[in-house]
Amino acid sequence: MTDATATAAVPLHTVLSALADPVRLEMVRRLHREQRPLACAELYDGVTKATASHHFKVLREAGLTRRDDLGATARQLLLVDEVNAAYPGLLDSVLGAAEREATSREAPATA
Repeated sequence: MTDATATAAVPLHTVLSALADPVRLEMVRRLHREQRPLACAELYDGVTKATASHHFKVLREAGLTRRDDLGATARQLLLVDEVNAAYPGLLDSVLGAAEREATSREAPATA
């Protein structure tokens, strides 16, 4: 089964549930922003390695990411084309909203 076939077979509620968690959404946002595979440690802050591993598993099972082992380093890859083929516009909508939310949190308050 190809990544595209696997993603298309995942029910929408599974994909949305995976993206609903703030930690996983931030992982996907970072992957999307960089547009390249990233080392696992580059994708999370403030959670244990075991918790991050769980989140990576949920994202893989939802058809959103794939793990590539390059030597001793595991990298996560966002399956943009596959997700867009299965659910057109979903990533752009969700990640656009996540970017706007992150930007508003990072903006300094003005009096």
